[in-house]
Amino acid sequence: MRPWDWRRGERLQVTTTLDSGDGCTIKGNISSKGERIYHVPGAQHYDRTKISPAKGERWFCTEAEAVAAGWRKAKR
Repeated sequence: MRPWDWRRGERLQVTTTLDSGDGCTIKGNISSKGERIYHVPGAQHYDRTKISPAKGERWFCTEAEAVAAGWRKAKR
């Protein structure tokens, strides 16, 4: 995009979704202590949990997949 197009208001549209884009909705998050924890939709901290693939965090399609990969379910 050219700068003058941006200034004129012709910006790229950014969309956000609650899933990974392929239908997987379980969030695999790594805590500040290095614990691998997964969050399911409806859990207490699900909405505010962000996934950062650069940090090794990822999405899972099933809880069984998360457990098999060595992650534990969030306590809340």
